Amino acid sequence: MKRCISAALAAGASAVAAAIALCGPPAPLSIPPGAAGPQPPDIPTGPAPPGGRHGPCALRGVSDDVGETTATPQGYARTRGTVKALTLFIDFPDARATLTPRARYAEFFPAASDYFHRSSYGRLRYRPAPLLRWLHMTKPLAAYGIQRGATFDAGSDSGYHALAREIVHAVDASVDFRDYDLVNVIAAPNAGPPATRTVLSVTFSGGDMGLRTDDGVPFRNVSFLWSRQPGPSAFRVVNHENAHSFGLPDLYFTDGREAPPAVGHWDPMDEDWGPSNDFLGWHKWKLGWLAADQVDCVPPGSPVADHTLTPLATPGGTKIAVIPTSPHTALVAEARTRGPLDPALCRPGILVYRVSADVRSGSGPLKVMDATPGSGGCHTGDRYVDAELSDATYRPGATFTDRDSGTALTVLGTAPDGTFHIRVRPPSLPSVPEG
Repeated sequence: MKRCISAALAAGASAVAAAIALCGPPAPLSIPPGAAGPQPPDIPTGPAPPGGRHGPCALRGVSDDVGETTATPQGYARTRGTVKALTLFIDFPDARATLTPRARYAEFFPAASDYFHRSSYGRLRYRPAPLLRWLHMTKPLAAYGIQRGATFDAGSDSGYHALAREIVHAVDASVDFRDYDLVNVIAAPNAGPPATRTVLSVTFSGGDMGLRTDDGVPFRNVSFLWSRQPGPSAFRVVNHENAHSFGLPDLYFTDGREAPPAVGHWDPMDEDWGPSNDFLGWHKWKLGWLAADQVDCVPPGSPVADHTLTPLATPGGTKIAVIPTSPHTALVAEARTRGPLDPALCRPGILVYRVSADVRSGSGPLKVMDATPGSGGCHTGDRYVDAELSDATYRPGATFTDRDSGTALTVLGTAPDGTFHIRVRPPSLPSVPEG
């Protein structure tokens, strides 16, 4: 029978207080008022109404990896309700931690939990469960061969498999992995190069990676977090990496191409450095954070019609209009305004982007349509924000036209509360050959 470990966080009036019991469901974090900054608003936390993600606007595509398909394959972590994240801390003989696990934990939580709560409109309650002691790895960091692009090869005595095997061995007697949806492994910040030089943080999600715990469950949906990212919301590396465990792909290019960002600061799956930024509406729909009645599906052959979109930053109302252009692609429109998760947004308006569910992670599965190409952007002087796309939104009076599909989208106007009115002309139905 497993030995339960309990840990308490108590660091004065301005710190987080929590009691976490490993070997059972972790107790909710108790955060004193004002300890973690502004808290998410009171948002209904009941389940979203069923359906909506399997109709004519659902896209098919990549099914053996993270991707933009509307339905996420089996094996990934749940995205609604209470999600429990086992959180472990490691250091190395040549990089011993110089701070307490509690201090390292506080660099990410409760801020990352609050981010998920607000972005999901209360539908995701993220509960980190930290084991507040440093797990001392037996070999120097270099001996594991950890570098950018290192793999999780069950047949290798190096790389992430070797590191994970040692971690599991260190905690397996006291941790019941069946109690958790995902795992965070947070390294001492002095282990490895600074993130400004080389980003090592990585997630292995979805399939069985060839390592099982004593509880009989595969060790998967695990994020390894290294170094420290700069900027005012550096905690969002957790949100980016954990989103891979939820099934979301990388939107920045990882295939070696030299090209401008496809999405920029409009989603943390592209840029998670610098000021905070919210997930795109398509991702919120994929993750089950939008109800069926919050998505306007506009299939080919539909009549020209007007749609009202409420700001992505606020709960309630229709959030996205989805216009399929093929079984694998769609154009999506959403209203983006400045809000708690988008504090640096400098041009409120309708964001239009193309989703390509048949394109793999890191190869451009999503692309923002720039309403002002060549403008230089409106959020400038921040090295962690792609300036060119910062003013990509369409304002009242502007029209986006997709020449390939014939889709046209016109922004009719906006209201003081940030609601936008648009008119959509969807693609025509494909002609049927005679005979």
